[in-house]
Amino acid sequence: MNHQILTDELLERIRSRAARHDADNTFPHDDLADLKESGYLTALVPERLGGAGLSLEEMTREQMRLAGASPATALAVNMHHVWVGVAKSVHERGDASTDFVLEEAAAGEVFAFGVSEAGNDLVLFGSTSEARPDGSGGYSFHGLKIFTSLAPVWTRLGTFGADTSGEDGPHNVWGFITRDGGGVETVGDWDVMGMRASQSFSTKLDGAHAPADRIVRRIPPGPTMDPFIFGIFANFEILLASVYAGLARRAIEVAVDTVRTRRSLKNQAPYADDPDIRWRLADAAIQLDGVYPQIAQLARDVDEQVDRGPLWMPQLSAVKSRATEVALDVVTKAVRVSGGSSYSNSKELSRLYRDVLAGIFHPSDDESVHGAWANALLGPIGG
Repeated sequence: MNHQILTDELLERIRSRAARHDADNTFPHDDLADLKESGYLTALVPERLGGAGLSLEEMTREQMRLAGASPATALAVNMHHVWVGVAKSVHERGDASTDFVLEEAAAGEVFAFGVSEAGNDLVLFGSTSEARPDGSGGYSFHGLKIFTSLAPVWTRLGTFGADTSGEDGPHNVWGFITRDGGGVETVGDWDVMGMRASQSFSTKLDGAHAPADRIVRRIPPGPTMDPFIFGIFANFEILLASVYAGLARRAIEVAVDTVRTRRSLKNQAPYADDPDIRWRLADAAIQLDGVYPQIAQLARDVDEQVDRGPLWMPQLSAVKSRATEVALDVVTKAVRVSGGSSYSNSKELSRLYRDVLAGIFHPSDDESVHGAWANALLGPIGG
């Protein structure tokens, strides 16, 4: 079965607004409204709960298509899909602890990702924020989270912090807070080079409270294959890779249209006939063509609960790394063949080039990917 929610008409509307939101540095409220109306924010929610029941593999294809229309919109809504995908993955493995995410997403709540912290390369495995117990099983969170996509509109924030109060040593506490529950402030600005419409402001947590029924994990710091942590890692890396693959595919499309219309004065022929340009565009397409099956197979294995053993985490890191690095190279090639006009901010390729650069900043970064693979192949240093 191949579900598809995004219509060509909807994607064209979103594409027509992308340049304006980038130039004005504004959140695409109009895109979000259209996506909500289409049912896109409930795409991964099971049909029995009122969603479209898409698989993760199907979702990767939809996110590629959305990224081709507006990368920043796709990146922003990606974080909502990650949490819904986590809840779906956990539920399918026999754990009901995050079912409320599926139910609330079906009811129209918008989920955001409050995980990243400045200078914290432990990412999911340790936090500089605090999780303070309330004595009744709930926790209040204190700390600064960066790169909170959907910052202007989220209603639910999945986050975590360190609980150091117990006699059993420090534990990472994961929970979900509400925007209207207090203790939350959007801070700083988002005047950045690319992915501007994502409006990924920082979020200051100062007593933001999650009651006991919204605390989903209290686990020791460090690597783990806990289904919840695995679900975050898998959905985040795979869906992020999909966004950048879709962005790169769009860059090739724009470059193809450009070289077909540009003409060489020297050769009195369209640049599409130039052998060097043909080779460079073909090279870009060949690179990108190898990314699609890797994304699809990983997503399918998550859907089918395939056990890849200790290679799961390195392979998930690798798909994000490969997709973002290939996308950067592909977009660069598209800019090169399209000529100096693509350097203008009014051109779509200029925006795509600025947007694709954001890929190098998302976890897992290239260094940690290589470190994970070195450990998988050679064991830890000194081990």
